[in-house]
Amino acid sequence: MNQPVKRIIIVGGGSAGWLSAGLIAAEHETKNSNSIEVVLIESANIPTVGVGEGTWPSMRASLKKMGISETQFLTECDASFKQGSKFSNWLHGDGDSYYHPFTPPVGFFETNIAQHWYPHRDKVSFADAVTCQGQLCDNNLAPKQIATPEYAFHANYGYHLDAAKFSKLLQQHCTQALGVKHILDDVTDINSCPQSNDIASVSTLEHGDIEGDLFIDCTGSKSLLLGGYYGVEFIDQSAVLFNDSALAVHVPYQTPDAEIASHTLSTAQTSGWIWDIGLPSRRGVGHVYASDYISDEQAEQQLRDYIRADIGDQADTLDIRKISIKPGHRKTFWHQNCVAVGMSAGFIEPLEASALALIEQSAKMIAEQLPANRQIMDITAKRFNQRFSHHWQRIIEFLKLHYVLSKRSEPYWQDNRAQHSIPEPLQELLTLWQYQTPFTFDSSRTEELFPAASFQYVLYGMGFDTDLSWLQKRHVPMQSVQQYFNENNKKTQHLLRTLPSNRELLNKIRQFGLNKV
Repeated sequence: MNQPVKRIIIVGGGSAGWLSAGLIAAEHETKNSNSIEVVLIESANIPTVGVGEGTWPSMRASLKKMGISETQFLTECDASFKQGSKFSNWLHGDGDSYYHPFTPPVGFFETNIAQHWYPHRDKVSFADAVTCQGQLCDNNLAPKQIATPEYAFHANYGYHLDAAKFSKLLQQHCTQALGVKHILDDVTDINSCPQSNDIASVSTLEHGDIEGDLFIDCTGSKSLLLGGYYGVEFIDQSAVLFNDSALAVHVPYQTPDAEIASHTLSTAQTSGWIWDIGLPSRRGVGHVYASDYISDEQAEQQLRDYIRADIGDQADTLDIRKISIKPGHRKTFWHQNCVAVGMSAGFIEPLEASALALIEQSAKMIAEQLPANRQIMDITAKRFNQRFSHHWQRIIEFLKLHYVLSKRSEPYWQDNRAQHSIPEPLQELLTLWQYQTPFTFDSSRTEELFPAASFQYVLYGMGFDTDLSWLQKRHVPMQSVQQYFNENNKKTQHLLRTLPSNRELLNKIRQFGLNKV
């Protein structure tokens, strides 16, 4: 039981496998150390799903940790800047829209600015009152300037990227710069220790048995190790999140200098929603929907109609691929000496780009909490399972919030509002929020993927009513509150004048590069 954890075997590539490999190798400096060895095995015959083309701002820290130049990342991954998400037609379906930006509300860490904005809700949207980012996105502006160093910003940002190119860059960097060993082979069997039931090795077609101390399952929805070998239960969440299908397509720009959106656009449909992501060379567009409410043919027609509005009849010639979604997650994520990362742990619709963020969180915790030996691995596993059970619950509740608040009349949207489909913790929060605005005590952990600010943006972007009349007798330092609103307005006007467009900055980065910190 005191066997040191020295050899980490990652089964499966893609973003999950290579991000895990890169973050672990960077944390433990495997290139210059003999203490930890990281081996990644992937099949040449299994394509990656590559749906997730949106990241959260945390990706900047991950790339920096691995030692990847932001200039190299942006140019080689056909990447662009993402400053948040815009939701269109989610409330009534009549052209309504709101932003969920990446920048927290001004003064968020000092005061609950939402309750001071609320009395003025008819004059200015919550996002515009407390952050500049919605207006930056409306104008397709970048979050920084060419003189801004790598990973620094004027407005917080993540990325839109080409998933296949991202995996290729990670593979190249991990093997050449971080000392990760790459084995291209098919895993044919899993072999356990008779005494402990730990995985001892995996058998491969051409490289024999490959032994390890910790095995990371990045085999996608197959979940070859955690689900397939250990039989860890899958918790189906389709009663809460209805969407089980997606159609994805690459859409060309009409001109080489077309504007690149600074946000993910999510446009509600009759039985789902359409994502629209802008990369330098193309757009990534897809329709996520529930097959109980709409046929594949109808969903495809809605998608082509959406694209046709921009590119005309060329929409009819584009190749569309179908992706099946089984919404849910494993009951536990770390069992024995096996831990799942990515789709092998669980998968839900790509609303709010949670997939890559969960991979980052998982890989980061494994890297930073890597057990020294087998004796303490069970403690690490317990802590990991507690944390990610909470993350999954919280993410599911946050995504469901988008549907619960809609007032659309189609059966799909009506059923999404049915009480039995809403998790009890979310029902309780919605009751609380009738009398108080979301704030820090609504989050039970410090490292929430979606903090209270995110709930504020969605709640008040969707026109939620909160009765704050009982707060009227409290002393409100209006002068300091007004300073926050003035500060945001001043910053907004300054950045609107000085920031380049997304495409302008990306072109300059390709030509000159960003300054390294």
